[in-house]
Amino acid sequence: MSRVQIATLGAGCFWGVEHFLRQIPGVKSVACGYMGGHLEHPTYPEVKQGHTGHAEVVQIAFDADEVCFDEILTFFWQHHNPTTLNQQGVDFGSQYRSVIFYHDEDQQEAALRSKAHQQAEGYWKDKTIVTEITPATTFWRAEEYHQNYLEKNDEPTCHLPFY
Repeated sequence: MSRVQIATLGAGCFWGVEHFLRQIPGVKSVACGYMGGHLEHPTYPEVKQGHTGHAEVVQIAFDADEVCFDEILTFFWQHHNPTTLNQQGVDFGSQYRSVIFYHDEDQQEAALRSKAHQQAEGYWKDKTIVTEITPATTFWRAEEYHQNYLEKNDEPTCHLPFY
């Protein structure tokens, strides 16, 4: 019997992160969406303007018997720059912030531990990691054209592994 858990991560533009997460064994589904803002039912144009407070996120359903939250976090650190405040590459604004939305106390502790490890010993140790770690709020699923966007549009990913 599988133990499906939910994780929600913001690593800038959601398309590339979603693409890579789908390839991890044990990940059952990945959805692009918005979290952390003040507007109910936000739309992409509203979030993109940067006035709703939402971050572009991916919400992952994963089988904890096949892949653990710590492994999901390792992936997260490897596929974006957690040292740039409100920016990923050419995308600027709080909607592109690096953030871990935790769903329970165990995830909060794992996220804090993982961030501390990355800051002390990881790839980013020579820079300050600015990733927020905050309680999950309502997940608003992005419009359907954002789901599995890179595959639907035969586009290269906008996220590259750093290590």
